[in-house]
Amino acid sequence: MYWYMDNARMTGPSAPTAAPLPSGSVMAQRRVHRAAAELRRGTPVLVQGAEGGLLVVAMETVGAAGLAELTALAAGPALLLLAQARAAALLPGASAEGSGLVALAAPEALLNPATLRSMADPTLANLLPAAPSVQPTPALAAQAVALAKLGRLLPALVVAPAPANPPPSLLTVPAADISAYPLTAATSLKRVAEAAVPLADAPNARVIAFRAADGGIEHLAILVGQPEALAAEGGAPLARIHSECFTGDLLGSLRCDCGPQLRGAIARMGAEGHGVLLYLAQEGRGIGLVNKLRAYTMQDRGLDTLDANRALGWGADERDFLVAATMLQELGIQRVRLLTNNPEKLKALAACGVAVLGREAHQFAPNGVNDGYLETKARRFGHLLA
Repeated sequence: MYWYMDNARMTGPSAPTAAPLPSGSVMAQRRVHRAAAELRRGTPVLVQGAEGGLLVVAMETVGAAGLAELTALAAGPALLLLAQARAAALLPGASAEGSGLVALAAPEALLNPATLRSMADPTLANLLPAAPSVQPTPALAAQAVALAKLGRLLPALVVAPAPANPPPSLLTVPAADISAYPLTAATSLKRVAEAAVPLADAPNARVIAFRAADGGIEHLAILVGQPEALAAEGGAPLARIHSECFTGDLLGSLRCDCGPQLRGAIARMGAEGHGVLLYLAQEGRGIGLVNKLRAYTMQDRGLDTLDANRALGWGADERDFLVAATMLQELGIQRVRLLTNNPEKLKALAACGVAVLGREAHQFAPNGVNDGYLETKARRFGHLLA
């Protein structure tokens, strides 16, 4: 199987084939889903592993009550846990190289919601009035940050060692469940609804919704004609993996080329008579709409697309293309011609067992606003743009 993860998570085509889902995996997914939701509400959760337990709250959402609960439960001093790039921006002279995590001492002066939010979000602040000391990174730090990212939160946390006997009211999630979640959620996707949705450039289109076992956000497949029948006869329908883009797809933003790519793909499939477009809920290369808007702010300050994501503490590309492969397999489509300029999508599908019989170029001219964006895609992301 193939998926993208950061820090302790696997990246690239060498990611191994997944083992069969363990018994109880649906409950494990639900625990992770609930824990991510608790972080979004500013509530502490307990990440539990063989190394012990780590109390966790998200710096961007925690309020006074959440901080008070964490400090009352903690079995030791609290720490601030930040992505290396964000820590480097806050600490003069610190290195921004690498993609690891940095733990900082958490003096009482910093443990208030407003200060924590400004430390987490680079659109709000850049330097601290006094630099806290760097501390050893705690065990389970990578899983705690992965949980925050699953909640589409900035990877910036207040953490503390858990007590030996935490109260039953404290939501506990095993670290192993967090690590396994992207794989188990993707491979548990099932069709839940289908309807004919005639489109301007493809009147014979249908939309099929897919949902994971934990009841999380849905991904969509837009089918033009009968690509499943074509695949069953040994053909290779035209396919596109398209990550949702609210600003480009719906609003017609000029900052990207997503809207033209979406409409162009549907028009081409309509002209061919068959095709499948996988519309994945992975906004902003997997960082979510709120963080994409933050990244836009960083771009307006001079960073390119890749460096803006890293400044927020995210990886350059956080998307999970195993989702696309699972959807194709559920549709019975094992062979495709992929409409893309991104070689990583070709590698991803091939690593998941989908036969990619060819790449179909999908390039649109710059519009005077997105010229730098397209140049960055070619130069730093390796997109095949002539």
